[in-house]
Amino acid sequence: MHETDYLSPAVAALRADLALALRAAAHHGLAEGVCNHFSAELPDGSERFLLNPRGLLWREIGADDIVLVDRDGRVLAGRHEVEPTAMFIHAAVHRRCRKACVLHTHMPHATALTLTADRALDVRLSQNAMRFHGRVAVDAHYNGLALDAAEGARIADAIGAADVGFLGNHGVVVCGERIAWAYDDLYYLERACMVQVLAQSTGRPLAPVPEALAARVGGQCAGERLQSDLFFEALRRTL
Repeated sequence: MHETDYLSPAVAALRADLALALRAAAHHGLAEGVCNHFSAELPDGSERFLLNPRGLLWREIGADDIVLVDRDGRVLAGRHEVEPTAMFIHAAVHRRCRKACVLHTHMPHATALTLTADRALDVRLSQNAMRFHGRVAVDAHYNGLALDAAEGARIADAIGAADVGFLGNHGVVVCGERIAWAYDDLYYLERACMVQVLAQSTGRPLAPVPEALAARVGGQCAGERLQSDLFFEALRRTL
C-alpha cells in the first residue's frame, strides 16, 4: 500500500514540489550542510509524511529522493534512509499545530535574529516583514538538540497556531497549507530578516511603522497568494 501511494500521481506531484523547495532553498543560500528538513503530510489523514533523506545536499535532491515516513520517522517507501531525529520536530508540528507543510532551517539572517534579546523579526519594519504581522511565535527557551519527542512537542506548543516560529538560539520553522506558499514565506522571511540585520548594523535608530499600518499591510499580503504560486512556478522553470 505504501509503495502504491508513493508512486501515485498525487504523491509524485507532492514529492516533486518538496524536492523543488529544497533545491530552491539551496539556491537561495538557506541550506546548512546536509542538516535540517522539509516535510509535507499526505492529505489522507494517515499521519504519513514526505521528508528529505539523510546525507544528501539539498541542491541534489530530486523527487525520487524524497522518502515516505510515518510519524516516528520509519521509512515506508523510498530508496534512502532518513535521519533518526528528523521527525521529532516535524511530526509534532504537523500533529499538534495542524500544519500540512513544515520547513525547518538554520538560514543565516533569521537565525541571527534568534540570537538577539528580541529573538525574532520586528514585523513593523520592512514591507517584507509586515507580511508576517500576527503570524509569528517565539520559542525563547532553547533546550538543546531536539533528540526526543518531548522536545519536539515543546517546540510545537511554542509555535501553536503561528505560521512562523523563531526558535531561540537555534533557527526557524515556517509552516503552510501548500508547499509553494510555505516556501514563498520562507524566502521572504529571510529577506526581511536580512534587511533588518543590515539596518541594525548601521547603528542608526530604526524606524518602524505604526502597528495598525503593519497589520493592514499584512492583510494585503495575505490576499496576494497568486504571487507565491507564480514564484514557485518560476523556480520550477529555472532550477
